[in-house]
Amino acid sequence: MKEHHMGKKWILMMAAQFSVGLLCAQDLKKAADTLFQKELNEVVVTATRNERKLGNVAVPVSIISQKTIQQAASLRLKDILQEQPGLFITSGFGAGVQMQGLNPDYTLILVDGEPLVGRTSGVLDLNRLTVGNIRKIEIVKGPSSGLYGSEALAGVINIITDKSYDGSGQVSARYGTYQTVDLNGSAGMRFGKLGVQAFINHFRTDGYSIRPFSVERSKLPISRTTPQLQLNMPLGSRTTWNGSVRYNHEYIKNEITVTNNGLSTVSNGRERNRDLNISSTLTHQFHKNLKSSLRLYATRFEGSQVLNTNNGAGYDDYFLQQFYRAENQTDINLRKNISLTAGAGYIREMVNSNRYDDKNSRKDNDVLYGFMQAEWKPVSSLVLIGGLRYDDNRLYASAFSPKIAAKYTVNPRFSLQASYGRGFKAPDFRQLYLNFTNTAAGGYSVLGALEARETLAQLNAAGLIKQFEDDYGKLASLKPEFSNGINIGFTAFPVKKVQWQVNLFRNDISNLIESRLMAVRVDNSQIFSYINVQRAYTQGVETNVKYLVGKGFQADLGYQFLQTADKDQLKKIKEGNYYFTRDENNFSVPLKRSDYIGLPNRSPHIATVKLLYEKPNQSWFVNTRAIYRSKWVVSDRDGNGIYNKQDEFARAYVLLNLSGGYHFRNGIRLQAGIENALDHVDAINLPNAPGRSFYGSITYQFKTKKK
Repeated sequence: MKEHHMGKKWILMMAAQFSVGLLCAQDLKKAADTLFQKELNEVVVTATRNERKLGNVAVPVSIISQKTIQQAASLRLKDILQEQPGLFITSGFGAGVQMQGLNPDYTLILVDGEPLVGRTSGVLDLNRLTVGNIRKIEIVKGPSSGLYGSEALAGVINIITDKSYDGSGQVSARYGTYQTVDLNGSAGMRFGKLGVQAFINHFRTDGYSIRPFSVERSKLPISRTTPQLQLNMPLGSRTTWNGSVRYNHEYIKNEITVTNNGLSTVSNGRERNRDLNISSTLTHQFHKNLKSSLRLYATRFEGSQVLNTNNGAGYDDYFLQQFYRAENQTDINLRKNISLTAGAGYIREMVNSNRYDDKNSRKDNDVLYGFMQAEWKPVSSLVLIGGLRYDDNRLYASAFSPKIAAKYTVNPRFSLQASYGRGFKAPDFRQLYLNFTNTAAGGYSVLGALEARETLAQLNAAGLIKQFEDDYGKLASLKPEFSNGINIGFTAFPVKKVQWQVNLFRNDISNLIESRLMAVRVDNSQIFSYINVQRAYTQGVETNVKYLVGKGFQADLGYQFLQTADKDQLKKIKEGNYYFTRDENNFSVPLKRSDYIGLPNRSPHIATVKLLYEKPNQSWFVNTRAIYRSKWVVSDRDGNGIYNKQDEFARAYVLLNLSGGYHFRNGIRLQAGIENALDHVDAINLPNAPGRSFYGSITYQFKTKKK
């Protein structure tokens, strides 16, 4: 009943938002302010896999410009994404991004439209990506598997790099707290018809410790180097070739201390990660209404970690993932108001790792897919989009991913948009092939779903299994995780110099893959594997207000309200005899719906405030950004197997970042800033957030004269 009431309340909230928006739109006939109109005319490609003006896109899309990145003085992709409304950066297994309350596993990360690989427990570490040569970042929220396939269940983040071939370039250097150094160099020019754009970044830091009296660093010493080469060559009046090679090398000095039963084990060693991406695209314009592109892409991520311990034991971890894709995309303008995008492709993916077996034993998968999307404008004020993608592969069940979207422009100051999409995430190699035993923690084992039945049968035949658990009978080929997502929103210009955007979302996820206890050995050690069991939802509202306060001064306010729940847990709470907690007299009582928190590591409230002053001639600027996150549940303190008000929470916090810069006429730019100015530190829940830090940088921009 209470779940029904919560859903009703959410619907009423939607209705209220739209009512206010419609009132704002009445009697407002003038066009939007120039700055806002320029933003709406910005061309985006990620939402439709075609160039479209932002103002004509029917799904939630936001853009982070190169200028915004530079003024925020961001170094890595994590730094700039954490300042965006509705996004939260997680800290487990690297810096991942949580979108619309969904884990980092469910957001696809692209560089120039191509996916990156090398996730750890589903997290692609955003620190691997420098922002030194980023032209802009496009963020699409909501299921996008209809165009991009697996991992686009929550949305897509596409990093679009600079491809200038006009003789321009720049060099920059930055130095900050913790001996942090960041160096960049880039240049682009043409040699005849061949366009060449070269870029290199080097980053290093000594790391830091935010744990008092600990010799172990919260952030380890790291060195990263990233070169990239991009090429462009017209092969005739209608044919163009583009190529790119990007490499990233990461070296981490490890010093890890583990305490168990009062005894400390100190490990020293190193970790190396190598990331290589190669792409080639051939585009031919057959006709003004017909264009086709052939894309070839190869990427590999190789990671290794070697540790030596003070007790004589050692640790050696190796992981190699390779991803190859060939794809054709054809774009057709059937009529002036009807366009069609269709494509098909083949993916070959391979993994070698001693996490799965012997590192010389290769695991692989093949995927064939096809997609189609149509866009129709029956009238100038209405855009309708429908699409479908089918993925057929060898290791798990196939997936259909439909998508529909619509945008209606009521008048120049008010527009409505709505979209539905089905997203999916394929089981990863870890969930399929993992073969891991932790001898340091009681000898428990975790087996991938494709390995579990055979391995357990062999152990049972050898008399090593004491008992099988109920979930053993559910072992089967894993199915993809699915999400049905709805986004409904509007963009309004209620008064002069104000832009107001609202988006309401709901994601219903099924077939969530979870590790479960399968058997117990005769020595009482446990064996786990993966099955499809869980159902969940995330829902909420995002709103953003931009206000051009005065000449050169702009305010940007963002807010997200989020609700999440495990549907199976809600059902058991309703039954009233499964989950219990303690009342004020310490008596055991059934858990109430009002005590239920939902999924862990999600804050119900996240807000951002950005204040920018830029002198009209753009010679200097001052930029202030604040990020607020309300408290979130982190552990099941009362041990009842569900997150409720009696559990442990991380405290709310505010991060305040300040930066300022001055542009000289000779191409030199000086910049300085403070990160985490309020010095918020939480060693347990925010290990990747150091205390207050300072930096300064110098950049020289140049452009060669044409002869």
